[in-house]
Amino acid sequence: MGALVRTVGLATVTVLAGVGIPGRVVAQASTASAAGGVSAGGDRDTTARHAPPLVLGALYQQLATASPRLEAAQALARAAEARVPGARRPPDPQLQLGFMNRQLPSLKSMDPLGMTQLQLMQMIPVAGKLGLAGDVAEAQAAAARSRAADVRWDLRARAAMAFYELYQTDQSLEVAGTTRRLLQDIAATAQTMYAVGEGRQPDVLRAQVEIARMTEDIVRMQTMRTGMDAQLAALLNRTPEADPASPMLPALPTELPPLDSLIRLAEANRPMIQAGRDELRGAEAAATLARRELWPDLEVGVQYGWGPGAMGEGTAQMGSLMLGASIPIFARSRQLQMREEAAAMRTMATADLAAMRAETAGRIAAVYADWRRARNLSELYQSTILPQAQATITSSLAAYRVGDVNFMTLLDNQMTLNRYQQELYALVAEQGKALAELEMLIGRELFDPNTVAAPAAGSER
Repeated sequence: MGALVRTVGLATVTVLAGVGIPGRVVAQASTASAAGGVSAGGDRDTTARHAPPLVLGALYQQLATASPRLEAAQALARAAEARVPGARRPPDPQLQLGFMNRQLPSLKSMDPLGMTQLQLMQMIPVAGKLGLAGDVAEAQAAAARSRAADVRWDLRARAAMAFYELYQTDQSLEVAGTTRRLLQDIAATAQTMYAVGEGRQPDVLRAQVEIARMTEDIVRMQTMRTGMDAQLAALLNRTPEADPASPMLPALPTELPPLDSLIRLAEANRPMIQAGRDELRGAEAAATLARRELWPDLEVGVQYGWGPGAMGEGTAQMGSLMLGASIPIFARSRQLQMREEAAAMRTMATADLAAMRAETAGRIAAVYADWRRARNLSELYQSTILPQAQATITSSLAAYRVGDVNFMTLLDNQMTLNRYQQELYALVAEQGKALAELEMLIGRELFDPNTVAAPAAGSER
């Protein structure tokens, strides 16, 4: 697209079509070249930036290798997996060495009663207790793996939130810098008209006030951007950069699966729901194990002994086989209470899973509505509101030059255009944030984060 240039007094206004939102057409006023950055004096200079642009997919890759929270969650999952093999094994055997019937204090063997004994004892749980204990440990390990996966999705969502906030702030700085330059041109026009007796001094002063307010907004947004970069650096476990990269908007989808499909995806893929299912499975196995704890465990032992033979002749050897069982004499306060505990844990796991499913479905519905609102409004801004606002400011600037429009109307129109442009970038950022949260809720990607949105036709950026 071309550029529409109008000259009014000393002010030159260039209207660029398609600047700002990649892949869409947005009208934006600018007095600078489309290839240039924002002017000095507080504005962000994109041409002087040395840091490479930040792509969302690259940010996710950095997060997967640098986040301490993710590393801790994965280590916890590995620890839970390491407990599974041991849970399926019986208790360690006991080996005992005994010296029987020794004289004191010499410890000499008493003839013929003295002997040396070697005894080996093994406890053997019965009624499938070892298998059930292994099932409990395996379910807990699976839940830990799912929770680690959920931490990854949660960190992705947090990083995406910071990414889109940075994007919104960068684009708002561009709009604010452009608006300030236009206000400076308007102030120059008002000053020229006042100098030749066609304008008023209050118009010049009011323009200077608006320029100062816009400078204040630029300084505030620059400070906010520093804080946002610090938050992103904390997620990546690095120090904030002196020259942080500028985010590149990914190619956001314009359509999503229906709401009911998203809820089904979450039921099948969300790690936290899978963790709830694993914990319920483990609680059911633990409840079965608790009911079998009342069964006595078997104990088997063998014994070998040797000592002086009868009448002092040779060495006598002997062996023994022992069988035993545990006696649950404290069943009322131990084994039966274990059943109560396991039943309560199973009830809790069931309730937690139901709550997680309901919370996920409700949150998906709310975020899906937010995404549709932001998408529809951004399309309305691009197709109707911004072009009309741009046409209004162009017309009012020309009318002010010939005295048909007062200065306050001109300023209001310019500031209205600035507000609409800022709101459009906020809506685009809201779309990205909603998509990031939806991805976290359903446990899968909805678009390719490595694909950067193509610039709109006629855009130099």
